[in-house]
Amino acid sequence: MNQSKLANLKKNVAPYEQIDTKSSIKQIINTLVPLVLLWYAAYLSLSVSYWLTVPIAVLASGFVIRTFIIFHDCCHQSFFKSRMANDILGTITGVLTLVPYQQWKNSHSIHHATSSNLDKRGTGDMWVLTIDEYKAAPLFTRIAYRIYRNPVVMLGLGPIFIFLISYRFNHKGARRKERINTYVTNVSIVALYTILVWAIGWQAFVLVQGPIFFLSGVLGIWLFYVQHQFEDSYFEHEEEWSYVQAAVEGSSYYKLPKLLQWITGNIGFHHVHHLSPKVPNYNLEKAHNATPPLQKATTITLRTSLKSLRFRLWDEENKTFVSFKDLKQLQHRLGRLSDKVSNRRPKVQGE
Repeated sequence: MNQSKLANLKKNVAPYEQIDTKSSIKQIINTLVPLVLLWYAAYLSLSVSYWLTVPIAVLASGFVIRTFIIFHDCCHQSFFKSRMANDILGTITGVLTLVPYQQWKNSHSIHHATSSNLDKRGTGDMWVLTIDEYKAAPLFTRIAYRIYRNPVVMLGLGPIFIFLISYRFNHKGARRKERINTYVTNVSIVALYTILVWAIGWQAFVLVQGPIFFLSGVLGIWLFYVQHQFEDSYFEHEEEWSYVQAAVEGSSYYKLPKLLQWITGNIGFHHVHHLSPKVPNYNLEKAHNATPPLQKATTITLRTSLKSLRFRLWDEENKTFVSFKDLKQLQHRLGRLSDKVSNRRPKVQGE
């Protein structure tokens, strides 16, 4: 896609940035009400069988993801027209999803402003190293990176570390408003959980909230990971980086079945969202369908997205993600090529 077409994309999507308050309120109702009812149903099912509780908890975790999408829109000021309304609802949904609103809002804004920029990594994004960076890194960094990118660690331990530990603390240099919001979120979570434990007992609480928290955390991390870590993604250094190109080529279109698309609040249209964060989640599909160039974005499905689990390093030369196995094979081929060149070099007298 040439630069002139890329430049016009934001203008084409602009009409879909309009907020429909009725749609927003409807989404609150069809998200938070089912979440509460499913949570209560999961608790009641404990008296029948835990095998009944688990599928209800799975459904509830889907609505936690949908709640997070509302939170996410509030962070972009794209859910309500009022900044105060977005901040209030964002804080409330942040308590329900265990994410401090102001902290995440600030880091996520940086993510949008620097996504796919190799010179501005480290805030609100996944840890990505290039092949050259990995090869030049000290042993400890390479080991830490391998652990971080391991799917078992990322999806198994990731939800516990990120949502229960990392988000409970303010970042160094956080402003007063952000710090206070984190404290308010933490106190509110403790208060909510204390009330629930008092009402139903700690064992029932753990049996219900445990799987809901863990599964929604896994799904949340997966969605964030897979929509930027696909084979022919986009990464460039500052001098060649383009915001629009990073949005369209560095974010995927995750084509999900309609039910999952609804549960995930259309976040699969991630290329549209990165192009224009002001588009409410309920308008993302409309913007995609009305803008032919956006329909050419890299499309991944549930099946093809699983390939991203093997992606570890960014190959700057070939503009693609590779696995550690690919790197090893590449180094082996280069080594054999070097040996052949060395063997073919004519010997100089005296060698």
